[in-house]
Amino acid sequence: MLEYARWKYILVAVVLLLALLFALPNVFGEDPALQVERKDHSPVTQDAARAVESFLGERRVHFARSYIDGGRLMVRFGGVADQLAARDAVNERFADTYRTALSFAPRTPELLRAVGLRPMPLGLDLRGGLYLLYQVDVNAAVAQAIEGYAQDARRALAAANIPVKDASAVAVGSDKANAVRVVLPPEADVNAARTALNQPLTGLAITTESLPSGSAMTAVMTPAQIREREDYAIQQNITTLRNRVNELGVSEPIVQRQGIDRINVQLPGVQNSAEVKDILGRVATLEFRLEDMQNNAFEAMQTGRVPLGSKLYTHTRLGRPILLKREVIATGDQLTNATTGQSQEGPAVNVRLDARAGESMLKTTRANVNKRMAVVLIEKRRETSDVNGRKVTRDVTDEEVINDATIRGIFSNNFQITGLAAGEARELALLLRSGSLAIPLYPIEERAVGPSLGRDNIDKGVTALIVGMAGVFVFMAIYYKTFGLVADAVLLSNVVLLTALLSMMRASLSLPGIAGIILTVGMAVDANVLIYERIREELRKGVTPQAAIRAGFEKAFSAIADSNITTLIAGVVLWVFGTGPIRGFAVVLTLGIATSMFTSLMGSRALLTLMYGGRRKLARLSI
Repeated sequence: MLEYARWKYILVAVVLLLALLFALPNVFGEDPALQVERKDHSPVTQDAARAVESFLGERRVHFARSYIDGGRLMVRFGGVADQLAARDAVNERFADTYRTALSFAPRTPELLRAVGLRPMPLGLDLRGGLYLLYQVDVNAAVAQAIEGYAQDARRALAAANIPVKDASAVAVGSDKANAVRVVLPPEADVNAARTALNQPLTGLAITTESLPSGSAMTAVMTPAQIREREDYAIQQNITTLRNRVNELGVSEPIVQRQGIDRINVQLPGVQNSAEVKDILGRVATLEFRLEDMQNNAFEAMQTGRVPLGSKLYTHTRLGRPILLKREVIATGDQLTNATTGQSQEGPAVNVRLDARAGESMLKTTRANVNKRMAVVLIEKRRETSDVNGRKVTRDVTDEEVINDATIRGIFSNNFQITGLAAGEARELALLLRSGSLAIPLYPIEERAVGPSLGRDNIDKGVTALIVGMAGVFVFMAIYYKTFGLVADAVLLSNVVLLTALLSMMRASLSLPGIAGIILTVGMAVDANVLIYERIREELRKGVTPQAAIRAGFEKAFSAIADSNITTLIAGVVLWVFGTGPIRGFAVVLTLGIATSMFTSLMGSRALLTLMYGGRRKLARLSI
């Protein structure tokens, strides 16, 4: 009698039913869509959604349907032309309230969406995704370097007790600043000043000249140093963008340099593209400053005279002016970690500073208990406006106080930032955790890209999968008869299970991924062939059919395990050392090994035991 544990039947049945459920959304396909999200991160309401729908109707932009998903409005269209027309119309009418992004919306029924089921996203080479091209402000990288040299020069001269009139950026033989000029008063010792500046201005060509008001030394960056600084800043921005993409959970992203001063970002299968666009390009950092409690902020705002050593800000939430001291206690660049959490006042960002900033914070809080400290959020953006009929672009820096509180005790490198909404806290933590951009970058191109390999290649890839599976199905049915049909059912369940896993993991499927699926089918067939040949060997020895089935699975297990383990090692190596599509192939291959082992060893045995286990007098097997 051939037996199989009841719990194994239940396990196989439950796994296959869940796999069918998770794989089901992939059947319905998807449409071009427009994603509409509020700029203040508040959820889009039904009334707001109806207002957008009504506006599109007035503009005669046809859309299939709309729904709210995750606080964002998704509007589906029958074609790309309507999608683009809707984007332009909404951007024109609701630019102050909403931001939009091109996307794709699955045609999954509402019931499946409600329980969180989504189809697996397709890669850029199959379905497309979000393509962003950024222009990097490389001039800002050089300006930052020059400003850093100027500050270092002032510190070095102050440490050597040498008076200095000015240390500022100048342009020498160029239309952009590429040098630092240090102006000394007549009584200053020029030789001592030159000696003091040798270390902070190492590598720069320093020249001295006489002026009516004293002496001046000019340190010029060479073209090679300028290029090195630009390359370093671009590479640092690429690293930060990759960190931000990883924090957002986008799979198989491509972030790479394009040309001299551009970075291109490809995000296959991205759905929350409005949030992605906003977070990737934000040049944001924090500053922690003490509040000036000895002067009146309202008086400073009304008179326009700010006390010496202070700076006037506007408190974002309270809408009132606030005076902060110019001395910065710590900055966002000195953060080592930032996570969201909860406090008695609501959502919060848990901040951890590095040792240097922690020491500065400790000294400040120890000396200023019961005084107030504020958190300043600094963002840079590019703004385009019409001036006399011409488009004029200018760089804008926004500085706003997002939180101020009384220092109740002494702390150093661990504390919380409160007074934020849940969405703001999550986004601020993500930006701080992923690092700030070294220099500003600005989007110059955005599109939802179609298949990069062409529709013809997509059809060929899918056709290869179908034809390959059909060929295997026919061969197994002819060569192994009834057992071959069982193998076909197992192979089909293997593909369904693999599709379900990819959907659950939100892993983008690319052409290399399709190749991985085809390879997985081949490996699953190999396992069934080993089992069936073992069963044939046992039958030739004269054992009973049921004993042959049992022995076939038991004796084939070691060979199947060995072959799959070696393939698993190759898949892990590809995943560790590969990038982009190579990693996609490795993910599918590794998951396919697990699904083929499960379906071939457990699924196949459960089905065969169900078919032949209950027969007491079994003369032969159809194998």
